[in-house]
Amino acid sequence: MADFSWLPRSPLENALVAGAYGARDVAPGISLTEVRNFDLVQVMARRAKGAELANAAKARFGMAAPEVPKAVSASDVTLIWSGPDQFLVLSKDGKHAMDRLSQAFSQSASLSDQSHARAWISVSGAKARTMLAKLSSIDLHPPAFPIGAAAATSIDHTSVNLWRGDDRLDGQAVFNLLVFATFAETLWHTMLDAAAEYGVDIGFLEELG
Repeated sequence: MADFSWLPRSPLENALVAGAYGARDVAPGISLTEVRNFDLVQVMARRAKGAELANAAKARFGMAAPEVPKAVSASDVTLIWSGPDQFLVLSKDGKHAMDRLSQAFSQSASLSDQSHARAWISVSGAKARTMLAKLSSIDLHPPAFPIGAAAATSIDHTSVNLWRGDDRLDGQAVFNLLVFATFAETLWHTMLDAAAEYGVDIGFLEELG
């Protein structure tokens, strides 16, 4: 009889091997990092409730939810545009988990808990844009995709929510991807193949900072 566990597990548990990958004769040009143990809730306005949702979001988070492809952050939450009158709420420690948000948006939106349905992959490094350009048609150069820019797009035919976070301390851009768990392992291997020639530093964080 097979052993089962109800404990949440990373979609990349069997694919992610921390350490160096690809070219070894150069300093790693790309960092691929999986972020684990986050809360993620999809918020979608009900019919004709867009303005009401906007007011409820500002009251709940102390900032306006993005109405265009952007990601906005406060000290304990990031709101990521995912379509007209809808956004993702990314947080940790249950502060903005499904049960906490249900009451705030009970009259204006439908909510869906995506915490264990998505994998979060962070991409950074000197060759991050070059690698992503192999897999995506989006222009990720700073004038076209500045810090806070977001897109609901595809990476190598896999649907993702993509946004640019704050730069690293060394000034390198950071690109974040949320991908459905069932496609995460396939996309991970595709990204490794695309990044191998630049040298890759692979790791994971047990939770977002």
